Amino acid sequence: MAAIYQVVYRRASSLFCRLHSTYVRKMRYLNELKEDDSLCRQAQTSGTFYLFHNLSPFLQKVGKKYLVPQLSAAEMKRILEKFKETEQWIEKSVLIGCSDEHVPHFALDLGALEKSAIESELKGSFTDLRKALFVADGKDSPLLASAQSLLRWHDSHQYCSKTGQPTQKNVAGSKRVCHGSGITYYPQMSPVVITLVSDGSRCLLARQPSFPQGMYTALSGFCDVGENVEETVRREVAEEVGLEVESLWYSASQHWPFPSSCLMIACHALVRAQQAESKNNSKAVFPSHLLKVIKF
Repeated sequence: MAAIYQVVYRRASSLFCRLHSTYVRKMRYLNELKEDDSLCRQAQTSGTFYLFHNLSPFLQKVGKKYLVPQLSAAEMKRILEKFKETEQWIEKSVLIGCSDEHVPHFALDLGALEKSAIESELKGSFTDLRKALFVADGKDSPLLASAQSLLRWHDSHQYCSKTGQPTQKNVAGSKRVCHGSGITYYPQMSPVVITLVSDGSRCLLARQPSFPQGMYTALSGFCDVGENVEETVRREVAEEVGLEVESLWYSASQHWPFPSSCLMIACHALVRAQQAESKNNSKAVFPSHLLKVIKF
């Protein structure tokens, strides 16, 4: 009996945790919005909106800070009415997340409207995403990056690659469907490795001719079809600087919206010191002044 009780208790505890996990509830709610057009359309009436203009996010400067305003559905309706546009514009928005309280967040690009008029009305400015990621609060950066990537994907995938017919997005913007072929298209990310190469005591950095003086970068490149992460790291290091990687390990990853939607996979790679000394490549350098800054 004791063993049966323990099994039942563990299962009940696991179910209780799943039901009361804020993260799990959020993910399930977002999935419901993606799968149910009617539910998502209803959520648009109570959600908040991040505005873009030709993929540039809208920011407001308050004092020395740059804020990313979230407009309510009522405010969006007022703005659209002011510019003599219908509420059907809301259908062009894409779902990008929700709060812990299940307030959905949407992104909407108003590129077809006059930029200066919107900026004047809302007392802010549409800002290039690269700059926005530097000046905005860190908590807003992931949403801005994912929103721009999703908006860009919809803009460039409006036709079916098989039939040439227009594709239709679902309300949440999580997919597009060609009703002629029955093909469903989903947003994709391109995997990219960025690798910090070391010989055990120094880090190898590279630069392009277009870089400003004194600017260096870790090695990076897209994964080829059929490659795993390890193979990509070894190939990129060999191609870029002519060194053979002895060992490597994964560090972290993040979404990166440039040049489009990418999954940036950060790794460390180790090469032999003797091998590094024997190579004389103008693209790469082991700068001694960085030794005290970068640690492994």
